[in-house]
Amino acid sequence: MHTEEFLQRMDAGEPARPGTELAAKMHELAEEAIRLCMALNSRYATPEERVGIMRRITGRSVPDSFAVFPPFTTDCGKNLRIGERVFVNSGCRFQDQGGITIGDDALIGHNVVLATLDHALPPEDRATTVPQPIVIGSRAWIGANATVLAGVTIGDGAVVAAGAVVTRDVAARTVVGGVPARVIRTLDDPDPHPA
Repeated sequence: MHTEEFLQRMDAGEPARPGTELAAKMHELAEEAIRLCMALNSRYATPEERVGIMRRITGRSVPDSFAVFPPFTTDCGKNLRIGERVFVNSGCRFQDQGGITIGDDALIGHNVVLATLDHALPPEDRATTVPQPIVIGSRAWIGANATVLAGVTIGDGAVVAAGAVVTRDVAARTVVGGVPARVIRTLDDPDPHPA
């Protein structure tokens, strides 16, 4: 199976059952991601070199304005889309098989987990993984140690408080926190630092 077919099937939400061609491709891409993440995390790399490694991890264009502080890991890499001026702090773990899109100027704090796969609930089918995308809007800020689960969209300018577990969509310019995350407030006033 070619990577493009794998991504199309993941983006369509097709479950990956053990022993299938889809699951085998998932494993193959995971091994490649592990190898490339080790190159990113095992020695000093300049900011430019880190962008280059991320381009190899994703297999697509990553803006020169992107910044990541290692260590960083991803389970796939090939279904990750990164906007301009995105910053990913150290210790982040992205499970991107279901698709992760990060909008321009988004900030991702220390140890954030973005998890796009769920397991099937019936015990006899528990090893099956079910993909759903995560979308993080422009100028969103995900605080340290937050977890964003499969199928969640974080709106433009939204804030996820440190340690939150986000299980449902977050509206634009809204602050959420807690486990599970709940609305704390909205950001009604205009941005004091417009672009």
